[in-house]
Amino acid sequence: MSGRLGHLLVVTLLVVAGSVSARVDNAIPGVLALPGASLVVEERGRVVIAHQGDRPMVPASTLKLVTALAAIDRWGLDHRSTTGFFVDDDGWLWVQGSGDPFLVSEELDVMVEALRARGIRDLAGIATDTSRFAPGVEIAGRSASDNPYDAPVSALAVNFNTLNVTVSAGGRVASAESQTPLTPLALSLSKGLAPGRHRINLGEEQLAPRYFAEVLAAKLRLAGVAMGGGWRTGRVPEGLEPVYLHLNSRDLRDVLSAMLEYSNNFIANQLFMLLGDDGSVAPLTMAHARQRVREWAEGTFGWTDFRIDEGAGLSRNNRLSARQLVTVVKAFAPYRDLLPAEGSDIRAKTGTLSGVSCYAGFVRRDGDWVPFGLMINQPASGDLRLRVARDLVRSGDLAGYCSSASC
Repeated sequence: MSGRLGHLLVVTLLVVAGSVSARVDNAIPGVLALPGASLVVEERGRVVIAHQGDRPMVPASTLKLVTALAAIDRWGLDHRSTTGFFVDDDGWLWVQGSGDPFLVSEELDVMVEALRARGIRDLAGIATDTSRFAPGVEIAGRSASDNPYDAPVSALAVNFNTLNVTVSAGGRVASAESQTPLTPLALSLSKGLAPGRHRINLGEEQLAPRYFAEVLAAKLRLAGVAMGGGWRTGRVPEGLEPVYLHLNSRDLRDVLSAMLEYSNNFIANQLFMLLGDDGSVAPLTMAHARQRVREWAEGTFGWTDFRIDEGAGLSRNNRLSARQLVTVVKAFAPYRDLLPAEGSDIRAKTGTLSGVSCYAGFVRRDGDWVPFGLMINQPASGDLRLRVARDLVRSGDLAGYCSSASC
């Protein structure tokens, strides 16, 4: 190797090493250099970084911020979902679902206690009414897997339309939750699962109300209520008056906090479906929900160039810009405590799909909470978005990151 060639090689290696080091040490310039990334930051009413800020991109689960804000605007944080209970002349307990997204096992305990307090002691069986939602609701982006994040919506479902079991090395199935009895359906769906703990979604539409009925029946029996073994589905017979109208013990604040913390797709799309209820359509459909949410976003923010296909961020056809995300984040300021915390200086929601990594919320700078929206629609390291947020917290003049070429 000639001396000149060797010198060029050393210089090249130093330059490459220096550029790699710069990307590692400071994430903001690195993300501004990505062709598939956008970043908008607004500080004290002034946009200080706007890299590809108006480019429509896939938001993934940061879309849940839109769903949450629309729900707050519609119902208020004190809102509680309802579930109706009726008893017909043949002794059947009818349960009328309203789409409550947070009917967990502990909530069914409250229902059972209330029903006993109203004199319910002997029932022929449980009948479920899921007619508030149209049959066959399809969620854009949802796959047919049994993963919890692919749980379908239902007007009546328990435990986020999932079941949680353990399977021993010998194949014995048990409930993985002390508060949830093992039911025949859970046992049937667990056949063939490998040893270990499994949370799976119920998949087929008719299984959600059946599983709800089985869990409720088991809890009623444990409380001393004589139960027939039947389950049926249909509509509450006309003329029946409710024996009990259950208000969920969790209000919308609790529901949204859990949805955002755990990025629960079931909660998000249950709420999305309910946002479609304007009194003009029954049963509720996903198409009507899309239309109502679009009208809300247009009227609230004046948006034109966007697309919202569902409420959780599952669909790759959803489109928002980083600037639109920041608009949502700013409107979310009164509810900042609902956002997941990363340390003491970051409150933000992540969004992740294959090849998609987003982050939107607030960073604290000099005591002020600063809104930001980061959208990466290309392969990137999993920790890049968090490093960007941390750099936003500790950097000096943010406007200094922007050149005329990048912002």
